[in-house]
Amino acid sequence: MKNVVITGASRGIGYAIADIFARNGYNLYLTSVNEMNLYKALERLLTKYDNIEAHAKAFDLSDKKQAVDFGKWVLDQAVPEVLINNTGVYEPGTVCDEPDGTLERLMATNLYSAYHVTRTLVPAMKLQGRGHIFNICSIASLQAYSNGGAYSISKYALHGFSKNLREELKSYNIKVTSVFPGAVLTDSWGDFDNRDHRIMAASDVASMIFTAAQLSIGACVEDIVLRPQLGDL
Repeated sequence: MKNVVITGASRGIGYAIADIFARNGYNLYLTSVNEMNLYKALERLLTKYDNIEAHAKAFDLSDKKQAVDFGKWVLDQAVPEVLINNTGVYEPGTVCDEPDGTLERLMATNLYSAYHVTRTLVPAMKLQGRGHIFNICSIASLQAYSNGGAYSISKYALHGFSKNLREELKSYNIKVTSVFPGAVLTDSWGDFDNRDHRIMAASDVASMIFTAAQLSIGACVEDIVLRPQLGDL
C-alpha cells in the first residue's frame, strides 16, 4: 500500500487531498499546526475509510526544527510515495505598508516549511527510487495583484523552489508538480455564498492532484493551474 504525506491537512484543500487519497487506498501521514482540528480530521477520515492506516501529529512547520522533526516522524514509520506541501497562510497587505515582520512570517510558513520538510524526506525517496512532490502554490505565484504584498512574494518563492526541485530530482525518478489554484472555498472565505459556484471547491484541486499522481513513470505534470470558470475575483 502506498503512503502519502500531507501538510496543512486538517481542513480546506489539505483535508480534501487527504480524503481522495484515503478513498483510493493510500496510507496517510498528516500534520497541521492546530492539534484539535488535526485529530478531528483524522477521526473523520478513519471513520470513513477503515482499510487504511492514518497517522497524524501536530507540528508548527514555520519553525525549522519542527519541520525537520515532522519529516523524521514520518520516516520512523514509512517512506512516502507522495509528498504534498500544502502548509500556508494568507495575509493581505501591500509591500510598502504591511506591518514589519510580515514577509519573514509568511516566508517561514509558505516557503521554508516546504523546503525543510522536503529536504528531510527526499534522501529516503531517492533510495526508494520513486516519488512525487506537489507544492501548493497559488495564482498569486504567477502574477501580482492588488493587496498581495508579502503573500504573493512568498508564493512566487515557492514556485521557484518547485522549479529548481523539478530540475534536481528528475534523474532520481521523483516528479515535482507546482499547483496554482485560484479562489477556492475554504474557511478563509467565511460565510461566502457559493451557491452559484463562483469559486472552486477544495475537491476540485484534490481531484487534479490525485489524477496527476496516477500517470505512468514516463510522464510528469509540471504545472496545474486552476481558476474559477468565470475567472479570478
